[in-house]
Amino acid sequence: MTTRESNTPRGTSQGVIFVHSAPAAICPHVEWAISGVIGDRVSLSWTAQPASPGQLRAEVSWKGEPGTAGRIASALRAWPMLRFEITEHGNAVSDGERVCHLPGRGIWRTAVSANGDVVLGEDQIRSLMERATSLDGLRHALSCAIGADVDAELEPYRRAGEGTPVTWLHQVG
Repeated sequence: MTTRESNTPRGTSQGVIFVHSAPAAICPHVEWAISGVIGDRVSLSWTAQPASPGQLRAEVSWKGEPGTAGRIASALRAWPMLRFEITEHGNAVSDGERVCHLPGRGIWRTAVSANGDVVLGEDQIRSLMERATSLDGLRHALSCAIGADVDAELEPYRRAGEGTPVTWLHQVG
């Protein structure tokens, strides 16, 4: 079999960065970290986070190369007290993904479909079924795989941000 490298560009992607809670002192560092990935100065509009008094929240839409969500999450994980969620919509050449970080739990990452549903691969499902010792065990494993516990923890923070205006960031380069 012969393979040939494609000259097709990787395309562009877009998504949203939700910083659900951050201490005020960390906010400039969050902006610098995102700026480093995006390649342009980022200034977020921070507001109080009602779900966590004393914390701030911000959200911003972004456009860039596929994989940008993962790179932003890697940059933001330097501050373990942050609670954030980054979405990346799929396109013709790459799948979408959602990356979440919760204090004390670290990063949770999954592939997502065009409508935002979690996508589990065939091998992942097989592995969960093989390791499960009971039906309840399988239910629990599937619940964890689709991020039900992550969603449950983030939901109060998401609701607190409803109605907040969104700004767009464009990756330079």
